[in-house]
Amino acid sequence: MNRVGWVAAVAAALCVTVANADEYAGTQQTTDAPSRYTFSWPLGKDIPAPRGGTTKGPPVTLDLDPSKAWQDLQAEGLSAQERDRRAILAMAGTYRVTFDFLEVVPFVKQDKPNAPYQSWGTEKIYVDRDDGRSISLVHILEMRIVQKDGSISEPMVTKHWRQDWQYQPTHVVEYRGRDQWQRRKLPAAAARGAWLQTVYQVDESPRYASVGRWEHSPSFSTWLSGETWRPLPRREWSVRDDYQVLVGTNRHTISPTGWVQEENNLKTVLTSARAIDPSRPYLAREYGVARYERIRDADFAQADVYYDRTRQFWDQVRDAWSGIFVKQGAVTLKGPVDKLGLFHPLFAHADVLVEQDASANAQNPTVISNALKNMGALP
Repeated sequence: MNRVGWVAAVAAALCVTVANADEYAGTQQTTDAPSRYTFSWPLGKDIPAPRGGTTKGPPVTLDLDPSKAWQDLQAEGLSAQERDRRAILAMAGTYRVTFDFLEVVPFVKQDKPNAPYQSWGTEKIYVDRDDGRSISLVHILEMRIVQKDGSISEPMVTKHWRQDWQYQPTHVVEYRGRDQWQRRKLPAAAARGAWLQTVYQVDESPRYASVGRWEHSPSFSTWLSGETWRPLPRREWSVRDDYQVLVGTNRHTISPTGWVQEENNLKTVLTSARAIDPSRPYLAREYGVARYERIRDADFAQADVYYDRTRQFWDQVRDAWSGIFVKQGAVTLKGPVDKLGLFHPLFAHADVLVEQDASANAQNPTVISNALKNMGALP
């Protein structure tokens, strides 16, 4: 498969999660003991094994010393806004990431529990923008796989996701279900002292957003969102069609050696009118943990190249989306952009920028507008 095809294929699988690794999926099994793994249902003979593939990554070296970003976060005499800002910036860096999702409470009859989901990745998080009140963090994957003959694959690089943070925001773009997002004005009281986190999918299309406040202690800093609607990630829509939206909260917790994202979601059934179905609103409660463990001496040179050569392009795409919501207020897409592969032209163009080392000042209005029209965001 050529590079463009590989990027498109990986991007299709990476709306929220990345390739799976059996080395993180469980412990060794014996013939006289049930399958066990770290994040699971209680023990029993009918406990399902985690969903996912069997890829492994080469060993990495965890950085167990408190980071400079953590030390900066602990400085005395900071304003509340500045301490919040430093907590957000502390998420930048190089990481091994592991993802675990489990339905902790089913609300409908099941023959057996649904299998948990587990995956992994190695990625670098870049500070794309920071003016004190507005911060943008871009996640770029650079992964190597242990192949069947024991050799290590060439690095596989692609853009993963973006998180934007806005202090005391005036508006939020929220998911409303069934591929619609809507811009809403926030009351001044709700925004005072708060930070808006907006999460974008691999192609800079919106995913979800919510307002929350940071809390700090000498042990950790944490931000908790309000209740938020999210579209189904690939790990779900690839195997489920019985619910339409995740409704839940999102917590980010900063520690001396990394950070953790926790999700507490209700798998929610909608009517055709984008309202929660009153007869059967929820199928299960899901808990998810993404652990970002800081690593050192890791090679992210290809991720750096990809980020440097495509940065302006992806910023232009993100800004185009923002302008659409300011002008139109609401957008209903033709369908899930990852499920339908609607992002392929954008990724193909980004790949050309990488291969040709295109000018950092290149403008790409036609490519971007055509892609957004294809998605249904523009008339």
